[in-house]
Amino acid sequence: MDTAAFDYELPEERIAQHPLVERDAARLLVDRGPGRPPDHRVVRDLPELLEPGDLVVVNTTRVLPARLHLRKATGGAAEVLLLERVEAAAAAGDPGGTVWEALVRPSRKLPPGTELRPPDGGDDLVVVTGEDLGEGRRLVELRTAGDELTTLECHGEMPLPPYITARLDDPERYQTVFSRRPGSAAAPTAGLHLTPEVLAHLDERGVQRAEVELVVGLGTFRPITAEVVEDHVMHSEQYRVPAATAEACARTRAAGGRVVAVGTTAVRALESAAVRGEPEGRTDLFITPGYRWQVVDRLLTNFHLPRSSLLVMIEAFVGPRWRDLYTAALDERYRFLSFGDAMLIERKR
Repeated sequence: MDTAAFDYELPEERIAQHPLVERDAARLLVDRGPGRPPDHRVVRDLPELLEPGDLVVVNTTRVLPARLHLRKATGGAAEVLLLERVEAAAAAGDPGGTVWEALVRPSRKLPPGTELRPPDGGDDLVVVTGEDLGEGRRLVELRTAGDELTTLECHGEMPLPPYITARLDDPERYQTVFSRRPGSAAAPTAGLHLTPEVLAHLDERGVQRAEVELVVGLGTFRPITAEVVEDHVMHSEQYRVPAATAEACARTRAAGGRVVAVGTTAVRALESAAVRGEPEGRTDLFITPGYRWQVVDRLLTNFHLPRSSLLVMIEAFVGPRWRDLYTAALDERYRFLSFGDAMLIERKR
């Protein structure tokens, strides 16, 4: 397929720069199927839009304060965005360090072995540049004087997407209320809308809930640069689908209920486990039109960037009428992208 088929005009003023004060006050465009206009609701209405016996699946990954503003010994500025710890690699020359895959800028001016430190001159963190992996990715060694996560919380910041230029006053607004294990370089943004109150009302409604983990990295947010969709290479990401979640999905569908994924990352975790026949591991699954869905029936998702792999997944899910849904959202002045509004869509049969 031509990548241009997934382009659309997104006015800059429609890109949400701030999260709403109330998470569940986000607007919710509800797909009612081909030939029918969508309904316009809010996220706190979600429980009444689902049925008893449905199953909601959330991604519990937590975002690392992974963006580091550093300096070379000469004073030159550098930025390191940690993508994923390389578990199998040993840190060179320092048994206390860890090796990460990262995006590094300006990469060409930072040869292997360059030491980077915080601008305040603190000696509790040193980042040493390593091998060039291509596409802006590098290996870097992270050396910390104390606990690694504590050090990152001290020196790092939330890795907001580049289209969000406003300051985020509360870092927890880029975390879901059910986030657990830190590791992601971006939030599973559909989950940002859910609140303890919405989750409690789902429970009261008889809607079950299950968890997966997909560590959000380059595979999720890397744009499609190839002219042909099928030429796009997905970078792999770690996923885990607990046995209890797989059993709950099978039980729900067997009883006539629907599996409702919260976000495209939950979709990739569930479908990867089904396709690969492995409950956890690494996935580079690229869901494109023609994909044979095995688990997910409905999807709560934000509105995505033009020409993105996520938009390709949406067409695989609902077909080309995603354009009608996006047009309706633009006409009704919905807020787009990570801090924007959401839609609830039904898989085409």
